[in-house]
Amino acid sequence: MKRGIALAIAAICLSLAAPVGAQPPPSQGRYQYHADYFPNTILQDQDGRSVRFYDDIIRGKVVAINFVYTTCTDICPLDTAQLRQVQQLLGDRLGRDVFMYSVSINGDTPEALRRFMRTYDVGPNWRFLTGTREQVTQLQRLLGLRVDDPNDLRSHNTNIVLGNERTAQWIRRSAYENPRNLVQVLTGYLQSNAPRTASATARGYSAAGEIADNSRGAYLYRTRCQSCHTIGEGDRLGPDLAGVPSSRPSAWLARWIREPDRMIAERDPVAMAMLPRYRNLPMPNLGLSEGETADIIEYIRQQDGHSRAHR
Repeated sequence: MKRGIALAIAAICLSLAAPVGAQPPPSQGRYQYHADYFPNTILQDQDGRSVRFYDDIIRGKVVAINFVYTTCTDICPLDTAQLRQVQQLLGDRLGRDVFMYSVSINGDTPEALRRFMRTYDVGPNWRFLTGTREQVTQLQRLLGLRVDDPNDLRSHNTNIVLGNERTAQWIRRSAYENPRNLVQVLTGYLQSNAPRTASATARGYSAAGEIADNSRGAYLYRTRCQSCHTIGEGDRLGPDLAGVPSSRPSAWLARWIREPDRMIAERDPVAMAMLPRYRNLPMPNLGLSEGETADIIEYIRQQDGHSRAHR
């Protein structure tokens, strides 16, 4: 397990070796990604206020930025749920030491952004932004993200961009990243005023600790389910999963995990009854196979059994 953590740290350091955008002219130097690189694109926030991308959003700040389709029912909900955990872990450091932004790809109105935020129970100091398709595409490219076909939401690039504009250190992380690791990068590595070495990053990650269960079911639960659910600790964005494998028919539960969007479209009565209880937040289709789904259910069943045994 320690070797796995070390490899993950090495991967982070490699991705931090250079900014995510195009290389600057030689005269600017390696880390000069500032006003001469990022534009002052005018965007609107969820309250309808106009903001400048460089001067108001990223200048001199440590930031987390992602781009979302607010109408997506596939990976975007997971992306948002992961960042909601990051927001909670940051606590009062958000808006002071770290700033979080989600940029709408589908040109939402401020009202639509506010509805989206209410659906995910987004707390304060996480700002949502919108602009034209052309403006958003330009920002994605400057941040080193692939620009997707707006008609193909399943191929959407959900990478989260973390950066310190002052030092021009930028890193892309997966939507499946452990939220605690994202917080460690934002509050540790990127808070430095100068690039740090791999060993410094390794010391920061020592707080991550060991992961006891390395089964596929445990991994899938941590990366796909944990942001929205708990097992025996109460509701989160979605319901507490304790007892679910035994209280729901096996075939229904497996299909719900694999293709919830289809079941909602078919107006499955159980699915429709759950929606209003959780702010009408749809369960995302995560593209899981039958085998992966079975592993997740078995993991939930095992964890539920362990919990009951220790009561």
